[in-house]
Amino acid sequence: MSESLIGFVVSYRRGPKTQRSKECILKFPNVKSSSEAARLIGGKVAWPVGERKIRGKIVALHGKRGLVRVRFRRGVSGEALGTRVEIIG
Repeated sequence: MSESLIGFVVSYRRGPKTQRSKECILKFPNVKSSSEAARLIGGKVAWPVGERKIRGKIVALHGKRGLVRVRFRRGVSGEALGTRVEIIG
């Protein structure tokens, strides 16, 4: 995993009638395939909220285009959609 890799929150993990605020789908601009994204699984990410950061872990792939699924410790607000997330470890 490379340092300071920046990704973007694309969406929450959703179902037909549910939305999980603790799980989000992330896109990293330099990652184009599922094989490249598979190397990111297990990495830790942080979404900044003012001075604090909500931490999460990359837990799975999402599709074939290099998107990943992240499970955060706390629920992420709707303001997170479209914002930056960075890999921290």
